[in-house]
Amino acid sequence: MDVRIEPRWKEELASEWEKPYFASLVSFVRDAYGRGTVYPPASKIFAAFDACPFDKVKVVILGQDPYHGFGQANGLSFSVNPGVEIPRSLQNIYAELHSDLGITPPPSGDLSRWAEQGVLLLNATLTVSAGMAGSHQGRGWEEFTDAAIRALAERRDGIVFILWGAYAQRKGAFIDRMRHCVIASPHPSPLSASRGFFGSRPFSRANQYLISRGEAPIQW
Repeated sequence: MDVRIEPRWKEELASEWEKPYFASLVSFVRDAYGRGTVYPPASKIFAAFDACPFDKVKVVILGQDPYHGFGQANGLSFSVNPGVEIPRSLQNIYAELHSDLGITPPPSGDLSRWAEQGVLLLNATLTVSAGMAGSHQGRGWEEFTDAAIRALAERRDGIVFILWGAYAQRKGAFIDRMRHCVIASPHPSPLSASRGFFGSRPFSRANQYLISRGEAPIQW
């Protein structure tokens, strides 16, 4: 099956393309795009992988679903296109960034500058129907993104996995804490940010770990 994705990721995930679940997933996604509005645009489904090649990944920030509002999703978890109103979760991420590192929140919610430095902004489910949160869950994306996380966890060393919320923490439960740095906290959603996300300092902690390994920190 021909999948258009960054070549190194395509190689690492080669065994997934021929599995029955992936053929079923492709059929479902094609049908969904043909029947109505689906986010992100089809060309951006694998944007997280294209922006952050396998060998360049330093940090993984795991989300759940793409945003399902008009013009929001751009294929990177928690990120929105320039000019789009910054969602509440991302506002809280920016607030914690300011508290943690003193960085003034940018006017844009586009996080591609993080991806270009080695931050894999990966959603567990890579597509969603407009206005219908969670509508593409349970169709195979979770198995695919599990394979991507497992490839990083098993074939690389010294990656920072930032797991916000119970869903992300369950998904990353198998990651070897001796080989990687795992930073877990409540989700930045307005429903949970005050329960421990604020004050968790994920950005400085990630950079401290990278520096301890002789790597350049992320310019958040």
